[in-house]
Amino acid sequence: MNKIRKGDQVIVLSGRDKGRRGAVLQVLGDGRVLVESINMAKKHTKGNPQAGKPGGIIDRELPLHISKVAIWNPGAKQGDRIGIKTLKDGKRVRFFKSNGEMLDA
Repeated sequence: MNKIRKGDQVIVLSGRDKGRRGAVLQVLGDGRVLVESINMAKKHTKGNPQAGKPGGIIDRELPLHISKVAIWNPGAKQGDRIGIKTLKDGKRVRFFKSNGEMLDA
């Protein structure tokens, strides 16, 4: 079970975007995550008139390593670590390490 999933609100822990929050758009298989409007870079694209795509400079998100982000804990109003525990019915859930509050319940 992954500790960070698509749709989670995360905060950046280090780098030029330190302290900014965003939603996870995609979790890549090699330990990186794509976060909404974080780690932006400009990409120069060539237009394709047959496909109806204009050329120009576009902003796009680049992936961050998963160790550079932490899940946002709204109760504590800060980034928090995540643990995984199994409930009595066999269901596995994520919980915040600081206050024990369940994330997936």
